Amino acid sequence: MHDWFQTPPGRYLLDWERAQFDQAVADIFGYHALQLGLPDLDALQTNRMPHRWLALDSTGLAAAAPQERLALKTDFAALPFPASSLDLVVLPHSLELNPDPHATLREVERVLVPEGRVVICGFNPASLWGLRQRRAHLCRRLGFGELFMPDAGEFIGYWRLRDWLRLLSFEVESGRFGCYRPAVRTDTWLRRFEGMDRAGERWWPIFGAVYFIVAVKRVRGMTLLSPAWRPATAIATSPVSIANYHQPRLESTEKSLESH
Repeated sequence: MHDWFQTPPGRYLLDWERAQFDQAVADIFGYHALQLGLPDLDALQTNRMPHRWLALDSTGLAAAAPQERLALKTDFAALPFPASSLDLVVLPHSLELNPDPHATLREVERVLVPEGRVVICGFNPASLWGLRQRRAHLCRRLGFGELFMPDAGEFIGYWRLRDWLRLLSFEVESGRFGCYRPAVRTDTWLRRFEGMDRAGERWWPIFGAVYFIVAVKRVRGMTLLSPAWRPATAIATSPVSIANYHQPRLESTEKSLESH
């Protein structure tokens, strides 16, 4: 994938994703932010948290240049952070390039603080790029053809990912699609189809080549109640007048005694 991101379609996609990350993370506050994978993109560039790290696995480390801002090498499904310790985690294509995306997403949920945010971008299988990739896979099985993108992972659908997030108590805050130009290989052809970006956002918004999701970790709290939660009954201190309902009966008794 590192080499593909240096091609014209790869640079076109990275430019769109960089703009989305810069806008999404600029106003997310806290102390600790982590980017998992894709050293070609500085997804935390506009974030103002004091501690920002880039983590790579063995695959990403092999493609990273020495001058990259690498902080640690780790398995994305076993992050070396305690529970509820990070305020922001960004996943630029990290789920689809990981052999176990479910475990990675569960680990992200573990290390995020309540109300912490996860920002995810990934390739959309229901797009012109996704259709071309699937057709190329079929042609390769028949012994001919060439892949448009490297065979480095499995595309995860937008709605499928939303279901995964919902099961982990994430609430999707925003989601959008981008990169509507056809799957062409040269800058010349990409510029010819530049108008499709504006048309796609208006007429077929869910068919962009890439999607972008911001989700919030929600924790449902509860309050334990003891027997002392009931308010104490107020004791009346002012005098209360009580009607003497025995008086008529006493008077009738006295009259009967006098008659005898």
